[in-house]
Amino acid sequence: MASNPLDEQLVAGYVDSLHRLTGIPLQKLQEYGTHNNLLNALEHPHTLELTSAQLRKVELLNAFLRSHRFLQWEEEHSKQIISSPESASSYFSAHLMGVKDRERFMVAFLDRKNRIIETRVISEGSVGEAPTYPRHILKAALNSDCSSVILAHNHPSGIPTPSPEDIQITRNMVSIFAPLHIQVLDHIIIGGTSFASLASLGQMPKVAESTPNYRVFTSGIQEMSFPLPATSVFPQLTLEPSVGEEWER
Repeated sequence: MASNPLDEQLVAGYVDSLHRLTGIPLQKLQEYGTHNNLLNALEHPHTLELTSAQLRKVELLNAFLRSHRFLQWEEEHSKQIISSPESASSYFSAHLMGVKDRERFMVAFLDRKNRIIETRVISEGSVGEAPTYPRHILKAALNSDCSSVILAHNHPSGIPTPSPEDIQITRNMVSIFAPLHIQVLDHIIIGGTSFASLASLGQMPKVAESTPNYRVFTSGIQEMSFPLPATSVFPQLTLEPSVGEEWER
């Protein structure tokens, strides 16, 4: 058996869970564990002289664990990585480039290796604006246990120039996440077949610049009607991953 209190607690939890899932008597599992490796109870269940019903439950549990390990391996090896404004724009363009009748605000939640954990539509609004609740983004970030986030929304006008509200909500989200050591990597704005990256434009603060504000924000309410200079907007989006300057972590 385990030699320290933490290990003993883990073993006790394992034994209790195995008992509840398979119906194997708790005392039998405890006695078996005093002289044998408890993993053998699953890998070699016949050593416990189980009933046919208990044996069937062990087989089902083993089948579930095998499937879980396989799916977990597949997920770890197939997660999409977003490591630059260009790759972020390609990713979000697939979600937002065809949305022309309303404004949609999305957030991608990333792990430490810039792999996507989850992407959510936070809000949808009218052609000119989308109300965004910072608390909804914060809750989703905490639930996903992410290390960083990327904000994104579309401009139905087709012009991706950031509005003052776009910049303000970005700064506010940085202020909200900075104390939690969650980095806001970028805010991508999709407009037609073009995009703007606040990180590329130098509009992403590295540290909190103000007190966090949790009131509702409305992005794009004063959307600009003129394009950015050619050096600030990347005019042709492709859905193929592109290589560009990576974000500083």
